[in-house]
Amino acid sequence: MRHLIPVLALIALSTACSSVSNTVKKSDDTKQESIKNQAQNERSLPTDEKAFVKAIKDFDKAAIVAQLGEPAKADDVKVKGSNKIVASIWHYHFVNTDENGKYFETTELDFIDDKVVQVVFLNNDGSDEATSENLTYEFPKNKPNE
Repeated sequence: MRHLIPVLALIALSTACSSVSNTVKKSDDTKQESIKNQAQNERSLPTDEKAFVKAIKDFDKAAIVAQLGEPAKADDVKVKGSNKIVASIWHYHFVNTDENGKYFETTELDFIDDKVVQVVFLNNDGSDEATSENLTYEFPKNKPNE
């Protein structure tokens, strides 16, 4: 019995140390995530279109909202039968400039999960009516016996 007491004490000490180690690791992960988010928020997104496209890949949705505010328009794509958002399309107005310094009316950010995968600059408000307005298509008629 005397031999069991030191063994049990060592097991208890080992268990206590491992739980402290896990708590410290979780705390370190949380600190690293907080530092990353703070660094994203401290960096500002450039207005120039080319610099913006290069920089935006380093920002998640929360950091973009911190920089630009809520989007003027946001559409989410969800998995059928669930509320899980897998993609989003956000529109901002008068955020980015072309190479001559003229503002694009709309900047569209396309997300997969939480990351921007595509940036589109539009010279309209981004509404469906603006993109389909005045578009007509003429289909060729079939010529007989050809």
